[in-house]
Amino acid sequence: MASGINPRVFKVCLAIGTFLLAANSVIAQKVIVDAAPSQVVNTFSPPHSLGAAIDRLRTGTPDKLLTDPMLKEILGAGWQTVTYRQNTELMVEAWHWNPNGKWSDREKQQGYFVGNADPTAEMIRHSWAAPLPHRGFSRGDGNGWSRLTDGDPKSYWKSNPYLSKAFTGEDDSLHPQWVMIDLGSKVGVNAIRIAWAEPYARRYFVQFWTGEMEPFYDGTTKGTWQTFPLGAVTEGRGGTVTLKLVSWVVPVRYLRILMTESSNTCDTHGSADKRNCVGYAIAELYAGALSEDGQFNDYVTHFPSRQQTVTWPSSVDPWHAASDMDESRGDQVGFDFFFTSGVTRGLPTMVPIAMLYSTPEDAANEIAYLFKRHYPISWIEMGEEADGQHMLPEDYGALYLQFATAIHKAVPEAKLGGPPFEGTFGDVEVWPDAAGKVSWIGRFVDYLKAHGRLDDFTFFSFEHYPYQDKPTYSWADLYPEPEFVGHIVQVWKDNGVPPGIPFFMTEGNIGGGAGPSSVKSALWLADYVGSMMAAGAGATYYFHYMPSPDHPGGFLMIDQNYHLLGYPPQYLASQLITQEWVQPIDAPHRQFKAESDVKDAAGTVLVTAYAVERPDKKWSVMLVNRDQYNDHAVKVVFADPESKHDRYFSGPLDRITFGSNEYQWHQEGTGGHADPDGPLSRSTVTAAAEMFYLLPKASITVLRGSVASATAQDGH
Repeated sequence: MASGINPRVFKVCLAIGTFLLAANSVIAQKVIVDAAPSQVVNTFSPPHSLGAAIDRLRTGTPDKLLTDPMLKEILGAGWQTVTYRQNTELMVEAWHWNPNGKWSDREKQQGYFVGNADPTAEMIRHSWAAPLPHRGFSRGDGNGWSRLTDGDPKSYWKSNPYLSKAFTGEDDSLHPQWVMIDLGSKVGVNAIRIAWAEPYARRYFVQFWTGEMEPFYDGTTKGTWQTFPLGAVTEGRGGTVTLKLVSWVVPVRYLRILMTESSNTCDTHGSADKRNCVGYAIAELYAGALSEDGQFNDYVTHFPSRQQTVTWPSSVDPWHAASDMDESRGDQVGFDFFFTSGVTRGLPTMVPIAMLYSTPEDAANEIAYLFKRHYPISWIEMGEEADGQHMLPEDYGALYLQFATAIHKAVPEAKLGGPPFEGTFGDVEVWPDAAGKVSWIGRFVDYLKAHGRLDDFTFFSFEHYPYQDKPTYSWADLYPEPEFVGHIVQVWKDNGVPPGIPFFMTEGNIGGGAGPSSVKSALWLADYVGSMMAAGAGATYYFHYMPSPDHPGGFLMIDQNYHLLGYPPQYLASQLITQEWVQPIDAPHRQFKAESDVKDAAGTVLVTAYAVERPDKKWSVMLVNRDQYNDHAVKVVFADPESKHDRYFSGPLDRITFGSNEYQWHQEGTGGHADPDGPLSRSTVTAAAEMFYLLPKASITVLRGSVASATAQDGH
């Protein structure tokens, strides 16, 4: 360790970046690369595998970000391929990817909008979205509120018509729709009042949650939905009904209305479109206590804002009107501007379709448009974060098949997949089915198999935000990242991702607290990319790629006029990963497993390692010293159990480092500046078998050079 090195020798070593000592003169610390040809853990091409994600941008900013000089700075980080994120799904909005199209109700400019599939001379430079007027969510992203508890008897929630028998071809009981009320805390409940709209539920069940935790995420398997003794209705007739659910009161927080048979009567939009006449609709919900004399005490807060009592629905009807369009909520970036701006580098791009709140015809036209424009498309993500919208896998599967059929009719070669999942540490679990199965991905794959359509699922995608919900994170939070990655990838495989299909992390970062004041986020990024690719990912996409004046911890520090102020740690780490660790060329890199024995007293691994054999025949090892206080010296060994000969770097060796010596933050009030702010440190030495390489504290180091054959080094 550095503490065992003579100070004078240490100073010399620090200056040149490496040092050579007898193996027994320092504590033996090794990085061992399993370099046997049979031990390749992944083969990838950086232009297709190391990319970045571009989300909806603030209105008025795409012209500033996707043009030079800012675009040149963004591309300078070295990320290659991009994935286009579909943010309107998270906002419960209908996306107009093409502002030119047709309404199902042309006269009134309302209904279901389908963008034009045929390109014109006009460039699609911007695309906008409309908040859905039949929304049932009062939480989630965006600023919309639920129509279930808004106090307006004329507004209503309506379920997605594409989940009804008219479109799935399956009995409605196989795709029950539901709405849930969160009363905020446990209160004594014995009654519910439902103001049904059209179509109403003929058969439904009023239930309460038995668990102490919320019914989603952590609490999913910690309780059950239990129907109230008087909560089953088999011959519903609509209207406003008050149901006595039990002769006493039950302390509950979460209530659910599970609907399994529709009246199939038409809503306020008329009978001309069958989509108006299927599913379920509720105008207002009330829950509370019914006294002996018939007085109903309502516990629900009815208000047209997010201060209302919280509700969640199973789905939402994508019906909307031209008057619902809201350009102030952000620009999804028009596809023509996106593909011609240069941000894609001309590489095949992963694009999304809106699926949760759209129509199969609109999605098919989108993909047809892109192919007619001859834009290079790699993969097509089907919807966005269905698990975050609390959609059950069978419902997602039913939509997936309808949209896949429409897309493949227009573009047979289109490669489809998804879902993508929100960032999570473990399997996404949902309420158990009749067989007790709770795995979301497992049940989705089962649904495709049961319908003979597994071939339509060509890749699996998910997001990764290990500390998304934390306002900040400690240095120790860096240590679990490789284990997080290895665990989650194995979970997906164990729970049903078909073997042989590629998987992609399509959007991710460390999450909250990744400010510019330290290099923590940079070290995390190197660990994350190295471990995700070692786990076999087809690609990984860095998120927060687009800088913002209001986000000082973003990818680039810029002022209100979009002038560059500085390079935050993740930008500089990106350059090291994409331009030094790998070659930024379209050629295969072979990655091998690498392990380190550099640990602290508690057994925590302080130095991680990621090794690739590059197309230029050089070996490149990325070493992350996660010790924020101490330098470490390691010997790098290329072990080959098959030949039983160890090998080592030999000859000229490049050493490139970024860490706390290259980046130091100086706080100034609520802001500050970095000095130094890069660049990466570089040196070249002559490597030898017994050489130890210095890894400065809190740093990422790439060692890159030739590895001598076992015969040559044995002879030496």
